[in-house]
Amino acid sequence: MTQRPSLLQIVKAVIGAMVGVQSEKQRQQDFSASSPVPFIIAGIIFTLFFVLTLLLIVFWVLA
Repeated sequence: MTQRPSLLQIVKAVIGAMVGVQSEKQRQQDFSASSPVPFIIAGIIFTLFFVLTLLLIVFWVLA
């Protein structure tokens, strides 16, 4: 049975994937996780945070 990733490992994996830099070792570790659900949820949350941050910056600049 594979070990569940910690919150820090999930955050590192999602940020690495978003930026586009991730080591092969980290990628293998991510894909060996028992379930992709935590990575998917974290990816959605980080994406929403990124989009909302961009919207706030645009509204601030245009105000």
